[in-house]
Amino acid sequence: MANFKREINLYDAVMLVSGTMIGSGIFLVSSDVARQTGDTGWLLLSWLIAGGLTMMAALSYGELASMFPHAGGQYVFLQKAYNRLIGFLYGWSFFAVIQTGTIAAVAVAFAKYTGVLAPSVINDEPIIPIYGSFQISSQRLLAIATIIFLTYSNTKGVKLGKIIQNIFGSTKLIALAFLIVIGFIYANSEVISANFSHIFQANPTAMLSVNNEWTATIIGGMGIVLALGVTQVGTLFSSDAWHGLATAGDEVINPERNIPRGLAIGTLLVTVLYLLTNLVYLFILPLEGSPEATDVIGRGIQFASQDRVAAATAEAIGGPSMAVFMAILIMISTFGCNNGLILTGARMTYTMAKDNLFFKSFGKLNKAAVPSTALWWQCAWAGVLCLSGKYGDLLDYLMTVVILFYVLTIIGIFILRKKMPDHPRPIKTPLYPVLPLLYVIIASAIVIILIKEKPQFTFPGLGIVALGVPVYLWFRKGLK
Repeated sequence: MANFKREINLYDAVMLVSGTMIGSGIFLVSSDVARQTGDTGWLLLSWLIAGGLTMMAALSYGELASMFPHAGGQYVFLQKAYNRLIGFLYGWSFFAVIQTGTIAAVAVAFAKYTGVLAPSVINDEPIIPIYGSFQISSQRLLAIATIIFLTYSNTKGVKLGKIIQNIFGSTKLIALAFLIVIGFIYANSEVISANFSHIFQANPTAMLSVNNEWTATIIGGMGIVLALGVTQVGTLFSSDAWHGLATAGDEVINPERNIPRGLAIGTLLVTVLYLLTNLVYLFILPLEGSPEATDVIGRGIQFASQDRVAAATAEAIGGPSMAVFMAILIMISTFGCNNGLILTGARMTYTMAKDNLFFKSFGKLNKAAVPSTALWWQCAWAGVLCLSGKYGDLLDYLMTVVILFYVLTIIGIFILRKKMPDHPRPIKTPLYPVLPLLYVIIASAIVIILIKEKPQFTFPGLGIVALGVPVYLWFRKGLK
């Protein structure tokens, strides 16, 4: 019987964490945050909150990863802290939407930016309409092709998967650092003055959509708190997938130490890069803009074309040639991101199958010591979501649930300290209990805000999770 091979060292772990975190969000999300908050200070604070929460979660998560350094990650942690049902509901949501929906979204983002280079060939014009939003287009076919290619590569063993991750992860980090350096060199003093002369206004102007028309609305006080909470859907999603390393625990060298270290270094690196990237946006483009404007400066960050604020920034710096550079950077970024998502995602369903809570075939390793069946089914479902065009809606539905599961996982640290006081903990949560408690309070507040402000997304998301209950009972009865 094949066993996992320990091939992932600390450098690989950092590349896996950072490379999986950096997808397409950092290049798009800031436009929506700028519209929601209407102020430079609040935009930066939104990203700082997301980065701070991610860092707090990663540092707290390190204790759990050092306690259970095996395949499965968050599914295992929830099961150990609570019970099999809670663990399964997360694993079910993870396979049904969270991981596969993210893989689909990132693959389509790759295809969209490939379309910048060849718009007449790669676009979302339907070749074959299927039903409703289901359609076959060159863009969606390219997205599926990349998922198939990366899945095939990962069935050949974790060594090839990590090589791809290291190449694309390091390339995107270097390219992003280059963009930051160029942005600081070509900073526009007039734009900086306009963006930073009056930050953290008591009553900033937020641009809100009303009947598909944009109007200026004055918000302040509690309105700012609610706006910051709502924007976390985008900024936290852009920082998500940091925990994927833990799902590959059986393939990490010295996992008790390299998983926590990989999580901490990777999340810190990405958090710093995200903040610097947003500073570059604010040094080059005015925050406020008009949707009717015809140039990147006039549209500003708020109304960058199709929210492609990074592409607009690059165009403002160096014209169309820099816009092409940005498209290539995002292609590299999304390709590397999806490799990490595909590599780590199948390890969770593998562990669920070993616990008799998923299809038995998912719990088998091939000759290369990877769960190939789980990888191919993950590929198939992500491909269906690409064709559906609904992966974005599904991710909106699940983002509140994702944060809620993070809260439950961090609370699990307190539970396991009482439940398993003598269990080895090579790495302990720093500043315990303050750090995890602070995370639980802030993240819970965001969940409450999202339930209040976006019930149309929150309750369908909870419904998707609830569907996992009958599925769990089905597997428990042995019908697998």
